[in-house]
Amino acid sequence: MSYKFTQEFKVQAVEKALSLSGNVNLKDIADNLGAGYSTLQRWIAQAKKHELDITNKNHSMTTEKRPQDWSLEQRLNAIIECARLDDIALNQYCREKGLYPHHIQQWKKDFAKAPPAKLPPPENKKLKQDIKQLQKELNRKNKALAETAALLMLKKKADAIWGFNEDD
Repeated sequence: MSYKFTQEFKVQAVEKALSLSGNVNLKDIADNLGAGYSTLQRWIAQAKKHELDITNKNHSMTTEKRPQDWSLEQRLNAIIECARLDDIALNQYCREKGLYPHHIQQWKKDFAKAPPAKLPPPENKKLKQDIKQLQKELNRKNKALAETAALLMLKKKADAIWGFNEDD
């Protein structure tokens, strides 16, 4: 199965390859991108000959959103969308969005480590007041129910002792 990579993706891949850090090699980058090692080498050679230019003038690399510019909501949506994708589909999704699969994995780790969101203090205080009021109302109703049950039992006992029956 062959894949058609966009010019933008090729340029990004070459930029990433040319900005190698010491502990990452070209083969690892190619694997991470879902492209072949020789394909990535060919793109680098084309870039050096200035044959790898972006043909779409409306879409330049400088206007594309960088992964660190994504909002938390956008990152979460990307994680959710990628959860059901296999490796091939994930690589395709990342190419379309200008990301790498490791960005998605890192965002997922970041969300897993994030502390749970707390309610703002005013909402917390209001909810505590509401709970206290509801508990008072519940206690009042429980007392009224207990009193009614006790009166009913006393009436039945009185009827049994004096023999008073409503049917008479």
